[in-house]
Amino acid sequence: MGITIKLFASLREQFAQDELAIITTPNTVQAAWACISPQSPPANILAAVNHEYVPFDHPLRDGDEVAFFPPVTGG
Repeated sequence: MGITIKLFASLREQFAQDELAIITTPNTVQAAWACISPQSPPANILAAVNHEYVPFDHPLRDGDEVAFFPPVTGG
């Protein structure tokens, strides 16, 4: 089954995709990021698993949805 990775805002533009299906299940959010980029995630990127913010060492299970968000600015 694997996981689904969703990308938002500037990350969607950077990777030219808004959603990716990963067939294997990475063991952590950090490993999920490594599936889409060989570089470490910027320090200000937020991650969520199944709609809850989590740290990058959060474990993943088959079928999880992982979302990455760049920092939000507003005024």
